[in-house]
Amino acid sequence: MFKKVCLFSGNANPQLAESIAGHLDTALSKCRITRFSDGESFVEIAENVRGVDAFVIQPTGSPVNDNVMELLIMCDALRRASAGSITAVIPYYGYARQDRKVAPRTPITSKLVADLIQAAGVSRVVSVDLHAGQIQGFFNIPFDHLYALPVFLEDYLKKNFDSSVVCVSPDAGGVERTRAYSKRLNAGLAIIDKRREHANVSEVMNLIGDVRGKDCIIIDDMIDTAGTLCGAARALVDHGAKRVVACATHGVLSGPAVQRIIDSPLDEVIVSDTTPLPELARGCSKIKQISIARLLAEAIKRIHSSDSVSSLFA
Repeated sequence: MFKKVCLFSGNANPQLAESIAGHLDTALSKCRITRFSDGESFVEIAENVRGVDAFVIQPTGSPVNDNVMELLIMCDALRRASAGSITAVIPYYGYARQDRKVAPRTPITSKLVADLIQAAGVSRVVSVDLHAGQIQGFFNIPFDHLYALPVFLEDYLKKNFDSSVVCVSPDAGGVERTRAYSKRLNAGLAIIDKRREHANVSEVMNLIGDVRGKDCIIIDDMIDTAGTLCGAARALVDHGAKRVVACATHGVLSGPAVQRIIDSPLDEVIVSDTTPLPELARGCSKIKQISIARLLAEAIKRIHSSDSVSSLFA
């Protein structure tokens, strides 16, 4: 099927890469990734890639710095091996929350990461549900921004909910994303008014919309420490919601996230496999993972064959 394409996987999420390769009816190309005793990463491409379309599948989640450097080194190795094109498939884009200056003398690290990726020789980037859409503008190369919405709709939401459900945005910034889900489910919309005093600490203040006696789906792009999510779930239950589930693309689930979810009124939390689940989360009965390998495989196929990718943007 693919005569001049190579798929490479870093160590960040090899299971997702294997699944993508399976959907494309091909095998991952051979490369050797090792570390020196001082922690330096070393990559050796183990097959001829001259003139091929190379796709490097590497989310940049935890440990973020190691995975970013591994991505950069793999792309540099491919560039120096004369790959025809190098596409970085980054399902989860680390440092995406540092997309602007929030205080004096602070960095815009997502822009720095974009510069590093381009300097490594990447000719195109594919990512899923960026925390801030304007990150696409940090790149001077083509950027395909995919959305997990079609996968969540077909694989979970449409099978378990009807138009009586209410889609809930956990903050004002996520209203556009939540509206897209509610439109496709023909469902109601509610918004949590939240004020954040410190990083990873949030306080739910108010609820806009009617949720009494209804099932609610909290829609978000990522769950990190789960403070916002669990606070929103409690607010919905306090306002009479019958059942509360959450749907988020990136299950980062750091720190006390899993325990907070266990202790919360959430019935279920659905995340995708853009980043691997922590070990504690894999053993939690409330957390379910859905694969987006099919979506990414279709994007890779269309990029390689120079077909339109826009229909995958939901």
